[in-house]
Amino acid sequence: MALVLAATPLGNPLDASERLKQAIASAEIIAAEDSRRFHRLASDLGVTFTAKVISFFEGNESDRTVEILELLRSGKEVLVVTDAGMPTISDPGFRLLRDAIAQNIETTVIPGPSAPTMAIALSGLPTDRFTFEGFAPRAQGARKSFYEKLRFEERTMVLFEAPHRLAESLADALAVFGAARSAAICREMTKTYEEVVRGSLEELLQWSMSKEILGEITLVIAGSAAGSEITSAADAVSRVKDYEAAGMDRKEAIATVADESGLPKKIVYAAVVDANKMSK
Repeated sequence: MALVLAATPLGNPLDASERLKQAIASAEIIAAEDSRRFHRLASDLGVTFTAKVISFFEGNESDRTVEILELLRSGKEVLVVTDAGMPTISDPGFRLLRDAIAQNIETTVIPGPSAPTMAIALSGLPTDRFTFEGFAPRAQGARKSFYEKLRFEERTMVLFEAPHRLAESLADALAVFGAARSAAICREMTKTYEEVVRGSLEELLQWSMSKEILGEITLVIAGSAAGSEITSAADAVSRVKDYEAAGMDRKEAIATVADESGLPKKIVYAAVVDANKMSK
């Protein structure tokens, strides 16, 4: 018995590995996120299979996990595939894998295409350290809180967004990170109309508002400057003094600290003025 999680192409069938094709051809049971899309994939790959195909998507994941574990314990091998990319990565599969490991069931992964890693490679932003944040929340309030928690994240951030919410999401990101923060929109990766738009959040917001956005969207946002976290007025004043000591004039130092921290310039200016009053 073995549980096999397999990555599938993001869009271009030519990205499928030989190992994936062999796994599909030899599988006993295939748990697919969308059986129709899986049949189309097998046809595109020219693979003939005899496996029983069962649905395995977000809505039935809990019940199917129990069923698949029973199949595994009975000695069956189960191949899990999602519509695109790697199972468990913002797709069904995590609960199943976790429970299979807990029950000492053999598990393995067939590597392959991954939207987060492809997007960060295409973005041109730092790749040495990055964080994947999954899907941004749908509701505006929750989405703003989501970005606020990432305000001082220094690693490059990768997330998924629905095309019809892209402009709203970028507006919320801009409000938290600032208009100048670098970012990239990766749309329809590996597909016929693949498109990558790079620039500041302000430029990307303007682009997203200028046309109808369709297709799969992966958003990549640069991290904050190292050491930019400011948790108090004293921190802001200290940072301004550091920049002044390095040769900046006060106005430029205040603007720099405001940009780094996401605080309004008037707040940083007021903190500096108050600090000067107290020192006299």
